[in-house]
Amino acid sequence: MTETVASTLHNCSSGHTTMDYTTALKPHTMRVACSNCNLRELCMPMGLNPDELDKIDDLVASRRKVKRGTPLFRNGERFTNLYAIRTGFFKTCVASEDGRDQVTGFQMAGEIVGLDGIVHDHHTCDAIALEDAEVCVMPFDRIEDLSREVNALQRHVHKIMSREIVRENGVMLLLGSMRAEERLAAFLLNLVQRLHARGFSQSELILRMTREEIGSYLGLKLETVSRTFSKFVDDGIVEVKQRHVRILNTDALKEIVNPQVCSS
Repeated sequence: MTETVASTLHNCSSGHTTMDYTTALKPHTMRVACSNCNLRELCMPMGLNPDELDKIDDLVASRRKVKRGTPLFRNGERFTNLYAIRTGFFKTCVASEDGRDQVTGFQMAGEIVGLDGIVHDHHTCDAIALEDAEVCVMPFDRIEDLSREVNALQRHVHKIMSREIVRENGVMLLLGSMRAEERLAAFLLNLVQRLHARGFSQSELILRMTREEIGSYLGLKLETVSRTFSKFVDDGIVEVKQRHVRILNTDALKEIVNPQVCSS
């Protein structure tokens, strides 16, 4: 279950474009950007022939820069695009009944956001940049048209949707049956796993989100998150300096999440 939970805490959503932050690119510029992008393996299908690759290159209509704290889209806005994150971190959230923001996910470079809007043609959550970010804007009607021509793209979109379902199941498990230590351990394992897939360290990370946002996502109070981090430090599992976290004992985190598997 360690790998299941650690690999299921992933994505959500998409948005609208405003002239202030949207940069139209010439076809040749986009082709170079997509074909040679070091994140292409994460957000685009693999094994395409040259003709299919040319078609995929034309999929991205523009790039959009999003300033820290600025929404990529808001709940209720009309759905028109999916977004591939090139740089930066996002959080997705919904407003709870008491008016507070409930964080539903954290997204990073190489991940696709905007899937929430497909069902009702409007977005059901907010997507906010946690740092200055840039996304590739992919019109969904263009994705649908191209999926009929490039089977690999259709399969890839299905995989992204399936991954989101698996992620939501993992979050339900996380919130429904895990103690605070298990939740935070699973969160850290998942985060470092995703970052490592992008070429970053397997043991060190900088948290782009606040402790409060982590607590909102994990269903924990701020005090509980801080106390659990402190316990991990005291136990020699992690080293924490503000937002910089160094994992000293990965096996110990896995043991916390699933002691049966780790000890067998």
